[in-house]
Amino acid sequence: MNRHEIEAIAVIETDYPEKFGVPRQSGLTESEARIIFHPPYDQAECFRAIEGFSHLWLIWGFSKNQDSPWTPTVRPPRLGGNRRVGVFASRSPFRPNGLGLSCVKLIRLEPKEKDRPLTLVVSGADMVSGTPIYDVKPYIPYGDAHPEASSGFLAGLPRHRLEVVCDPGLLASLPEDKGRVLMETLALDPRPGYQDDPERIYGLSFMEFEVHFKVRDQVLTVLDLAGRKG
Repeated sequence: MNRHEIEAIAVIETDYPEKFGVPRQSGLTESEARIIFHPPYDQAECFRAIEGFSHLWLIWGFSKNQDSPWTPTVRPPRLGGNRRVGVFASRSPFRPNGLGLSCVKLIRLEPKEKDRPLTLVVSGADMVSGTPIYDVKPYIPYGDAHPEASSGFLAGLPRHRLEVVCDPGLLASLPEDKGRVLMETLALDPRPGYQDDPERIYGLSFMEFEVHFKVRDQVLTVLDLAGRKG
């Protein structure tokens, strides 16, 4: 590969098969994900000393909207979908180059074996399953953390969370940790910022399940949890 070109070094497997429902930022849920590396980037030498870092930066591609044009201004969901800001003042996926940046927690490294590729297990990823990973870099607190940083148009906006009501019986088909992640995902309110129809039934894909829910007066009620078709 020409060093001035870019290619995927890995692919990530997450609990989110579709864009709807993916957390809008990394680190908002404890959902575990698996980063599976392609040859020749699956050599153990590439990961020497990585386990000394608690968090990693992932550079990845917005693979679900490759054919969508970029726009100079976008409408961030946190502003209700009504106010426009510059694309470079946002984290919109509709960018001149479709690259995303996420900080995730490193859980463990699973070494390459005869029937298993080298894999990094992480938590807090905000990506659709199957997203290409272009690079991995360690998170360094003294250089990457800035507690005094300002948050622009997000300053003063309340952290929007919903109360989630779900019959415990519906979660019985999920492992306990996955049930918790699903509840966290729903509490973050996956709906577009401009939709607030209390009668509308939404469908969210999570793992191999389809979750249907309604939202009224900031309370999200899970209606059913069924296996996905196809």
